[in-house]
Amino acid sequence: MSGRVNVSHSVAQRVALMAMMTALAFVLSWIERLFPPIAGAVPGIKLGLANVVVLIMLYHRGFRQAFVVSLVRVLAVGFVFANLNAMLYSLAGGLFSLCVMGLARRTRWFSPVGVSVAGGVAHNVGQILLAMLILGSGLLVTYLPVLLVAGAVTGIVTGVVATGVLRHLKERK
Repeated sequence: MSGRVNVSHSVAQRVALMAMMTALAFVLSWIERLFPPIAGAVPGIKLGLANVVVLIMLYHRGFRQAFVVSLVRVLAVGFVFANLNAMLYSLAGGLFSLCVMGLARRTRWFSPVGVSVAGGVAHNVGQILLAMLILGSGLLVTYLPVLLVAGAVTGIVTGVVATGVLRHLKERK
């Protein structure tokens, strides 16, 4: 009987952690919406504060749990703050970004900052690919260099923050 209780307790702890991390990512997305655009002349560039949470989950709990947190956060933010179109772009960018971050993490060649940069760049690539598919125009690729630089810069910022949190979590163990 005690084995069953421990398994249930473990599952409950995992679900509670994922719920808290999803809520934190949701709140960070909301806070980010309150900021004025980072680059006023360049639409679509955001810091990606919620990516800090996804990166922490990827390193601390693994790809599957990071995927669930990312997916639920994107859907919740989409339903509360955006429309279906914005949600699709966010899903394309977020899920492509997470897959690239998962692969980069798996290689062990990159620090969390490098993984975050890869994710920031991949997020923008995913969104541009979806836009090209929806609009049927390859001209959107001309916007990609600006987005790649922005993704790299924001990836550095979120990666540095996530690295600090991960270092703190490691020290507490």
